[in-house]
Amino acid sequence: MMSTRVRAAPSDTGIPLWPGLPPGGGGPSGPFESDGKGAVSNIAVPSLEVFSPAQANGASILIAAGGGYKRIEMEKEAYPAARWLTNRGITAFVLTYRLPREGWNDGPLAPLQDAQRALRIIRTQAERRRLDPSRIGALGFSAGGHLIGLAAARSAFASYQPIDTIDRQSARPDLATLIYPVITLEPPYDHTSARRSMIGSHPDAEASAEWSVETHVRSGCPPVFLVQAEDDPISDPANTLIMADACRKAGVPVELHRLPSGGHGFGMGKPGTPSAAWPDWWKQWLRANRLLS
Repeated sequence: MMSTRVRAAPSDTGIPLWPGLPPGGGGPSGPFESDGKGAVSNIAVPSLEVFSPAQANGASILIAAGGGYKRIEMEKEAYPAARWLTNRGITAFVLTYRLPREGWNDGPLAPLQDAQRALRIIRTQAERRRLDPSRIGALGFSAGGHLIGLAAARSAFASYQPIDTIDRQSARPDLATLIYPVITLEPPYDHTSARRSMIGSHPDAEASAEWSVETHVRSGCPPVFLVQAEDDPISDPANTLIMADACRKAGVPVELHRLPSGGHGFGMGKPGTPSAAWPDWWKQWLRANRLLS
């Protein structure tokens, strides 16, 4: 369809997450840097872009693209997902989050702080945007899947001190979608740039467990949708199995789809490959969870 090939324009560009300096301080300066393929880094001012559908259904989804916590793959992952969602009536919020390796004093806490603040901003603005504060989902790809997984599993964790009335809102997404996510930072599945960016090349066992998603899954975690290819060379295919098992043990509703092939980084699916099927499965799941009618 022609509309799916045109990038939707955000209705709000670069809404800052924080009224001043982000928690902890530090970080880079200057504007975003692009690698020429639509991936950004040098995130001095974490922010949200809002993509509003022509006919909104009241649901919204926060999107965090991947990039190993070294960059954020906006053009490959975030914007196609925003376009897909707005074409179906869901308001999309694209998150530009801080990257731990860019000198933030709070280190691995920085992206989680941004994700929690973003969810609170969405809830704060729900009435003005005619959104339902009980129908706010979150979608993450790769390292963005790790971030959204943490946001879902650790929504009650105080990653920063409250700074204003926005922080009275819940940071819990109502559902979480994790596409070829990095879940665990523990051996033997820890050979990822996400792990190196978050906790270094030689983390101790405590840090590896603390920053793994599966160790925090409890009964209060929202429903989870997982997709991964069995030949993923970046995020070991065990990651989604580990997350699905943690959800089942905690009594959290989970739906797992394993693709026979597709590798890593297929975004919203590549035509003519098994990965092209997953958005249709997701559409059914979103409908079952009240984000689509």
